[in-house]
Amino acid sequence: MTDVPSPGEERSTPSDVIPLREATRAWFAISLQTFGGPAGQIAVMQRMLVDEKRWIGQQRFLFALSYCTLLPGPEAQQLATYVGWLLNGVKGALIAGVLFVLPGALTLLVLSGIYVAFGDTTAVEALFAGLGPAVIAIIAQAVHRVAKRGLDRPAFAALAVASFVALTFFALPFPVIIAAAAAFGWLIQHVRPQAVTATPSTDPDHVPPLISDDALHADRPSLKRSVVILTVGFSLWAAPVIAALLAFGADSVLVDQGLFFSGAAVVTFGGAYAVLAYVAQQAVGFYGWVTPGEMVKGLALAETTPGPLIMVVQFVAFLGAYRNPGDLDPWVAAALAAFVTTWVTFVPCFLFILLGAPYVERLRHNRALASALKGITAAVVGVIANLGIYFALHTLFGATTRIDAGPLDFEVARVDSMRWAALAVTALGCLLIFRQQWSVLKTLGACAIAGTILHLVAVAA
Repeated sequence: MTDVPSPGEERSTPSDVIPLREATRAWFAISLQTFGGPAGQIAVMQRMLVDEKRWIGQQRFLFALSYCTLLPGPEAQQLATYVGWLLNGVKGALIAGVLFVLPGALTLLVLSGIYVAFGDTTAVEALFAGLGPAVIAIIAQAVHRVAKRGLDRPAFAALAVASFVALTFFALPFPVIIAAAAAFGWLIQHVRPQAVTATPSTDPDHVPPLISDDALHADRPSLKRSVVILTVGFSLWAAPVIAALLAFGADSVLVDQGLFFSGAAVVTFGGAYAVLAYVAQQAVGFYGWVTPGEMVKGLALAETTPGPLIMVVQFVAFLGAYRNPGDLDPWVAAALAAFVTTWVTFVPCFLFILLGAPYVERLRHNRALASALKGITAAVVGVIANLGIYFALHTLFGATTRIDAGPLDFEVARVDSMRWAALAVTALGCLLIFRQQWSVLKTLGACAIAGTILHLVAVAA
């Protein structure tokens, strides 16, 4: 059963496709399950919104994902904001986007404080030891389902495979792959339009959405609306940096971090790992806010807590401000830095969606654009699979070796560094997800318990 209102039922507001209260509960449930970076987060939304509640169709979900992939910043959080807007307008976008970030922000704030206070994350690692391996099973399920429903023509299935190979074995830049996929989709529409037309789904689990595409919310784009969103969005985005500048001066670490992470939010394309590579280079090498080892620990904490991986910037800002507080108490400076950094990182995400989504929606029936975005969707399947491999390599093995020979550039696992406990938890996750058909939340809970027990036994031994 789903809580979509009947035709005669009054909605929360004229733009609500489903009751806002019900949507809020769903987004809160999703926010507690968003482990494992963008691949795992997309998997959670796919399962709950498309498969279970059937509030949005598979193709519409993938269309939104394709647009979000083109944007700088965390695509999974932007996808949540986009779908929230489709279901409940601006209020839905804000609720979905904020809830997607909030649990991870609060959790990582606490963990950053624990790290600074005690200089160790052993207890935290024990708590989350089962979540990382469980995410591998969730990602595998996402790739399987999205591939079955999104790659409905052989040409796009081949494009997904090519994107996976290009990313995994040749380390081609993500923006290059996305641009090539869009060009492929546009070209094939003009050369062989029959190769773009979808075939009827043969997936026995596929059921149509309960809400038609035409019933989903969509603001009419206008110059007035765009000016209002730009004015309000830029004002809110700049507010904490201007406040820090006025209160603490231009030499404050809060100002440095606010300006740096504001810039990173709009110029870093290529997914979470591309963003983190840039942040690590500057935060470690130029500003000296954290050490290389601490950057790795921050990433590990971000991977094992809910929310976008880019949330690691909060850990970086917390440590940097704690060590360079200026005239402030170190703990106060660290808390303010965490807030400012999180704010300037995610406010642009809302701006991109609320500003651009209405225009994208108006062009949804444009065949050339739809085909280009379909090409991006196919590439995204390869991207999710690539992230799954990356995550598996660094979760199941303690060390990897990089192969760099001519055009080839990829990592292979060192078999002697296998983490057998993580492998056992991954196997458990796959069994519960694929065989027992458990929900993501139940699977994460069971794997967390199993991982904690195995980790504590290993530490005691």
